[in-house]
Amino acid sequence: MTAYDVERGDAIHPGKPVTVDRYTGGARINHWITATSLVLLALSGLALFHPSLFFLTGLFGGGQWTRTIHPWIGVVLFFSFTGLFIRFWRANLWKAEDGTWLARLKDVLTGHEERLPEVGKYNAGQKAVFWGMSLLILILIASGFVIWDQYFAAYSTIDQKRIAVLIHAIAAVTIICVWIVHVYAAIWVRGTISAMTRGRVTGGWAWRHHRKWLRELVGGKERRS
Repeated sequence: MTAYDVERGDAIHPGKPVTVDRYTGGARINHWITATSLVLLALSGLALFHPSLFFLTGLFGGGQWTRTIHPWIGVVLFFSFTGLFIRFWRANLWKAEDGTWLARLKDVLTGHEERLPEVGKYNAGQKAVFWGMSLLILILIASGFVIWDQYFAAYSTIDQKRIAVLIHAIAAVTIICVWIVHVYAAIWVRGTISAMTRGRVTGGWAWRHHRKWLRELVGGKERRS
């Protein structure tokens, strides 16, 4: 029986050093489409958020084009992230060791990983980002439809649109903050970004950061041998 967080394409390759397949080509493309959509959505949204940021509309061909393109980028983000959700939701289910990992957050921040429990393919921080993004993208797409007057003006009242604008803005600021944390963590843990560009990590990296996942991979390989 496959472990809950061992996904299709995960594999170990003997050598010096040992390498471990962490993300398939399809998963990496899916991730970068989502990341690009989120950045473009944030820039175009900020351009429309306040007059002092209106200069950002120049990136999209002006104010009118920005207003037209922004919601469509949101649709691309929604469907792209849905692809990621389908791929990764099972590996992001909360486990007992995740609570322990969070309780020892000080050790995480100070680099004392030897004091942390063994975790699967994703640690508690990564899982929090995943589920936070999932919820926020749902809120953004739902509130975005309410204020997308070009197609949905007749389906909501002015008061509902005002509430939706407020909710949309709060969710947008929150998801930008979550994205910043995600990028910072990826830079902070050396080897994480290359995992999403090349698809592979070293066996030493996997042993240090995601030991339970590596053990499950090794166990699965032994059972297949």
